[in-house]
Amino acid sequence: MNGFGREVWAVARLDFADVLRSRWMLFCALVYGLLGAGFVLVGMRESMVVGFSGLGRMLLSFVHTLVLVLPLLALTATGQVINRARDDGTLELIFSHPVRRSAYFVAVTGTRYLTLVGPLVVLMVGMGVLGRLVFGQEVHWPFLLQSLFICAALVAAFVGLGITVSTLVRSQPRAVIWILLIWASGAALVDFGLIGLMLTWRLNPETVFLLAALNPVQAARMALLAGASSELSVLGPVGFYLAHKIGPAGLYAVGTAWPILLGLGTWSIAVRSFRRSDIV
Repeated sequence: MNGFGREVWAVARLDFADVLRSRWMLFCALVYGLLGAGFVLVGMRESMVVGFSGLGRMLLSFVHTLVLVLPLLALTATGQVINRARDDGTLELIFSHPVRRSAYFVAVTGTRYLTLVGPLVVLMVGMGVLGRLVFGQEVHWPFLLQSLFICAALVAAFVGLGITVSTLVRSQPRAVIWILLIWASGAALVDFGLIGLMLTWRLNPETVFLLAALNPVQAARMALLAGASSELSVLGPVGFYLAHKIGPAGLYAVGTAWPILLGLGTWSIAVRSFRRSDIV
C-alpha cells in the first residue's frame, strides 16, 4: 500500500469509528430492516403489480420505497461531515499529521458511501434467500441485482451532493436547510413541477423526458420500471413512447450512468473547493 493508500485507510478507520460511535450505521440498518420486514409481511400476497406477485412484488415495492428514502439518508449522512469537523476542530487535528486533503476527502466519502450501501446489499440478498428458502418463492435474481446497482448509483449521486453541501456551506443549520431543499426537489416536488410545465406550456415528450431524466430520482424510477416491465405498460402512453423510442436498456443506462456522473461531478467540485479553502 502506497503513502496515499495508507493515509486513506487511517482516516477511514477513524471515520468508521465515528460512524459506529454515533450509531449511524445501526440507524441505517434499522431503517432498511423495518422497511424490508414490513414489505415481507404484506408483500407475499397473491395480488399482482406490473406482472409481479409474491416475492417479486415485494422486492419491486421495497425498491421503489428506497428510491425516496435513500436520497434523504445519503444527504443526512454527508451533509454535515466537513463543516462539523471544521467547527469541532477535527480537521485541524487531522491535518496536524501528514495527511493530504484529498486522502481525507476520499476516506470520508468512501466510508459514508459503504455505510449506506453495505447494509442494503446484505438485506436485499438476505430477502431473496429468505423468500426462496422459507416461502418457496422463485427469486428473480437479475432484477434484484439490477435494483441493487440502481440504488447504489442513486446513493452515489446524493453522497456527492451531500459532501458538496457540507464543503461549500460552512454553517451547519444552513446546510440542513439545503439538504431538505435538495431532497424535496428530487423526491417530492419534481412530479408536480413537471405536471405544471406540461399543463402550462404543452411540452413535447422529448422535453418532458429530458427534464425527468435530469433528476436522479426520476431516472432511477424509470430504470426500475424498465427492469420490471420491458413494455412499460404501467406508464400508459408515456411508457409506450419510452419503450419504443429509448428502450429498457437505454432507460437502465440513464438511471445508472447519470446518477453516478452527477455524484462524481459534484464530488469533484467539492474536492477542488476543499483543497483551496481554509481548514478553520
